[in-house]
Amino acid sequence: MARVRRPVIAGNWKMYKTQGEARDFFALFKPLVAATTHCDIVVAPPFTALAASVEAVKGSAIGIAAQDVYWANEGAFTGEVSPRMVVEAGCRAVIIAHSERRQLFGETDESANRKVKAALAAGLTPILCVGETLVQRESGETEKVLDRQFRGSLAALTPMEFSRIIMAYEPVWAIGTGRTATPEMAAGAHKFLRDTAAASFTADQAASLRILYGGSVKPENIKGLMAQVEIDGALVGGASLDAGQFAAIVNF
Repeated sequence: MARVRRPVIAGNWKMYKTQGEARDFFALFKPLVAATTHCDIVVAPPFTALAASVEAVKGSAIGIAAQDVYWANEGAFTGEVSPRMVVEAGCRAVIIAHSERRQLFGETDESANRKVKAALAAGLTPILCVGETLVQRESGETEKVLDRQFRGSLAALTPMEFSRIIMAYEPVWAIGTGRTATPEMAAGAHKFLRDTAAASFTADQAASLRILYGGSVKPENIKGLMAQVEIDGALVGGASLDAGQFAAIVNF
């Protein structure tokens, strides 16, 4: 079956890489994906390496994203970074409500919603993350959790705004643990999210929504994941820090 949605392979560097290390990475990575046309490539460095990364990818099809953003354009918010600032740095996209932000830094569906709206207003593509913990999955609450996160994080969006969203499904129990949801488990969650999108917006918009899988994605498992018609790409953590490994995932 032909793929109807253009895949996205995104790398989330988390709190890794200085400016110099980012430049070294892209010097190795760019030639490995120079001929890649089958997917969109996005890399999310830490804030301090954004400008260096944007400079390093000039002339390529690689997009740079921020890992988080605050919802105000400016103000007395020590330590926060605004949508306007990351746009000026050269970002096209921003990850919002990654499970680590939810678990470690108190991100809620409400704060995620404010960030999504602010990112959209600034012209950024939000990559909104949702996903259940191991306790929630084992309690049979996966769909309940995904429904709550979807509706809360995307509350009061217009259909036009929703059409600019990318979602990432991250089973929290599979992030950095080496455990991966089977392709079928991941596809089931993706289908549930797409059905929720159809109920909240329109069937056409649900059909065009790109949903990425995030959770210990590696060169060894990307083919099986991408064989699932419901999976539109990957949000890659640890494996995106190595130029060769990340290129192998991009060139699945």
